[in-house]
Amino acid sequence: MALLCRWARRSPWPCNLLLYGGLFAAGDATQQQLRRAPGSAADWRQTRHVALVALTFHGNFSYVWLRGLERLLPGRAPLAVLAKVLCDQLVGAPVAVLAFYTGMSILQGKEDIFLDCRQKFWNTYKTGMMYWPFVQLSNFSLVPVYLRTAYTGLCGFIWVTFLCFSQQCGDGTITSAFRLFQEEKANLDEKPLDK
Repeated sequence: MALLCRWARRSPWPCNLLLYGGLFAAGDATQQQLRRAPGSAADWRQTRHVALVALTFHGNFSYVWLRGLERLLPGRAPLAVLAKVLCDQLVGAPVAVLAFYTGMSILQGKEDIFLDCRQKFWNTYKTGMMYWPFVQLSNFSLVPVYLRTAYTGLCGFIWVTFLCFSQQCGDGTITSAFRLFQEEKANLDEKPLDK
């Protein structure tokens, strides 16, 4: 752990890019595992697309965005922390959601690359407002500056699992994600017990 912290401090940009790429790929693989019928294969092409969006945009954006917020609103005073959370939710969150849906649409070769944005953005943004303000409040008040992007990425694993599900078959609402778990439970209840 100490070695990882030293590397994160010395080379934060590449460390964060690799972290984001790995966590986004893991989030997609997780949602596929939850959705997939028994015996069907994983869609590794989809997982590569998600990792590519993370490597080309989300890792870079988070690194630059969080450092910019700290320069603009330095410190851990309550007003500075609240201002950072507000800026993050009003500016950073919409950019990240739009970039994810648009980036995935481009990589999937969709004819209308903004269709997912039009259909799912507001629902996804509202769902994110139930999660990200709490994550960023703890991030800006407790986590050292050099680890903030990594912390956001680690907390983002849950979010990316939801985002990938939403992009594939959800509507951007938390309700659609809960339906996934209800279907999973129903499938388990219907399976005959082996004796």
